[in-house]
Amino acid sequence: MKEVVSYTAYLAERERLRRKRPKTVFLKPPKEVPEEEAQCFWCGTDLSRSELYQHYRVCQVCRFHHSLSAWERIYLLVDPGSFHGLDQTVTAAEPSRLLGNVAYQQRIREAQERTGLSEAVVTGTCTIGGNPVVLAVLDFGFLGGNMGIVVGDRIAKAFEIAARRKLPVVTVVSSGGARIEEGVLSLMQMARTVAAARKLQARRLPHISVLTHPTTGEVYASFANLGDLIIAEPRAMIGFAPLRVTGETQETSPTEMGHTAESHLEHGLVDQIVDRTRLRHLISITLDLLSSRYRLGVKKKVRPYLAPTRPQEQAWEAVQLARHAQRPTSMDYITRITSNFIEIHGDRSYSDDPAIVCGLAELGGEAVVIIGQQRDRNEGHTAPEGFRKAQRAMRLAAKFDLPLINLVDTPGAYPGAESEERGIGNAIASTMALLSDIPTPVISVIIGQGGSEGALALGIADRVLIMENAFLSVISPERAASIFFRDVERAEELASALRLTAADCKQLGVADIVVPEPEGGAHTDPAEAARMLRNLILRELLQIQTQPPAKLVKSRYKRFRYLGGRTSILRGIFSRRTAQIQNLLQGAVAGRR
Repeated sequence: MKEVVSYTAYLAERERLRRKRPKTVFLKPPKEVPEEEAQCFWCGTDLSRSELYQHYRVCQVCRFHHSLSAWERIYLLVDPGSFHGLDQTVTAAEPSRLLGNVAYQQRIREAQERTGLSEAVVTGTCTIGGNPVVLAVLDFGFLGGNMGIVVGDRIAKAFEIAARRKLPVVTVVSSGGARIEEGVLSLMQMARTVAAARKLQARRLPHISVLTHPTTGEVYASFANLGDLIIAEPRAMIGFAPLRVTGETQETSPTEMGHTAESHLEHGLVDQIVDRTRLRHLISITLDLLSSRYRLGVKKKVRPYLAPTRPQEQAWEAVQLARHAQRPTSMDYITRITSNFIEIHGDRSYSDDPAIVCGLAELGGEAVVIIGQQRDRNEGHTAPEGFRKAQRAMRLAAKFDLPLINLVDTPGAYPGAESEERGIGNAIASTMALLSDIPTPVISVIIGQGGSEGALALGIADRVLIMENAFLSVISPERAASIFFRDVERAEELASALRLTAADCKQLGVADIVVPEPEGGAHTDPAEAARMLRNLILRELLQIQTQPPAKLVKSRYKRFRYLGGRTSILRGIFSRRTAQIQNLLQGAVAGRR
């Protein structure tokens, strides 16, 4: 007769066992693989003498990442002596007793003896790079890492403990899906873990999700896809439907079906593919930035050197300089003005637009989120996926109370038919709407071309800076010439009429500061251009980040609500007259010399 226990008794026993204090776990490195078994699963290379394979289980030839047990992964990730287990005393036979499945009980006992685990997940607290975290690691060696009642409960408990202790969560996933033997109760673990992960999000705490080979089914479609940052190992098989099911539906290879980490990156579903040897370092830096406890302070106020005004007749020259082939791009500036840049990819829906680069970075010792339009990719045109990717970065900034820096450099939004089909209008409008009331300091810098709505989508900010030889225009001079004169060659005539130069933008109140460039343009000395830009960004950031979020949002609304009104126009006239007087005085002084 099958042994069946009540669900109430099952929960009571679990609660009793949970109260036992967890013990410090002393981890050991991965076991050495016998020479006769040390062969790459992917390329067949003999790895018997490979230190890389023995330590990381990574092929030194093709970089294929072989399987690791949960304890081996923990050893490679956490700081030595820092791991303390959670809930490891709970036995895994209880669900099988609850369901009265004797064969299932036997399979669990065999898995326990083979792996040394009580269940398919190991949870605990530890530090990674000095950052305290709650860690949950699934082990594919234990019944395929599938999620049943105990696994779901342990993962939910890990999120709850993290929320209560205000700690980040790192999950490492290797699973085939749900525990079929546990029926609908296994399916319910999706809801249980998603709800727990949502509680962590509500507390504005980081969740880093690492997807390894394989990650499929119910685990993939639940907490594993809710990370603020989703990282995948190279060539990992990742996807919702198991290959057998997908193969029955469509006769294609795993690569064609998109069941690879590389395909997921291409389609904007993961942020990075990271080699196992670099994973701990990347997680450490990311936790440093997302858990940043530092804000810049002002020691002494210094008036910055601002760029001189450019005569209106030189508008066409400014357009040409903004488009110069060697002019620094957003990535050029990001690498020069920040450190520890962690790039994120994709809109988590359709694709990754390379024309938008964004991520977490350190600027002047303070963590920030930075978004840039990359003019040398897709000709600088931003697709709908790019705007939605930028929105992801904006929400990260809001969630973790990090300043947001936008670098604008685009001829405009991508105008193709497929862009319309994927909702370019909605993507632009929703991006501007998000920026208008995001509760964190926002600085936008026009570093090159400011092409119409594609530029304005990232231009709503508390401070708008514009490089001396950059421009912002409702339409390109060439397009305007083709409309008014039916002749693109007359673009130069219209450049000044469009009031698009940096000086125009400042006089009209569209921009706050004109950032000086080296003589001849930023391309003549990119390092010096980046230095001047960095100094002004830091100066403005110091001023605005002392204001409460509600005041920032209110001031931002007023800024754009009354832009172009009588006060704005008078301010522009006064600014223009002041600049003219300054130029006359400078000329008089030069004449006396």
